[in-house]
Amino acid sequence: GDLFSDFLEMADHLTSSGYKDAAAVIAGSTLEAHLKQLCVRHSISVDSSGKPKKVDLINSELAAANAYSKLDQKNVTAWLGFRNDAAHGNYGAYDKAQVALLIDGIRHFITKLPA
Repeated sequence: GDLFSDFLEMADHLTSSGYKDAAAVIAGSTLEAHLKQLCVRHSISVDSSGKPKKVDLINSELAAANAYSKLDQKNVTAWLGFRNDAAHGNYGAYDKAQVALLIDGIRHFITKLPA
């Protein structure tokens, strides 16, 4: 939990310093790492046929296992979309305020559902 908090604090700092894109990538990567830890907690494999599962599949499997609600699943899907936009250079798809909300949402999710 503390490690994730540190990364989210870093993302906050980057956002406030004008680096919204790097902040979105860090926040999204933090979310992905947390989802993988939730898989371990709920005995869900993060690999399939020796290859890592895509994070969208992990999200679906966690919701199907009642690790979290369908609403949480939809939020996770949206947050991962931010991360993908940032990682693939779609910087105009979101703004600084949305990144701040992204970070707050992920922080709340991780706090509410500890791994």
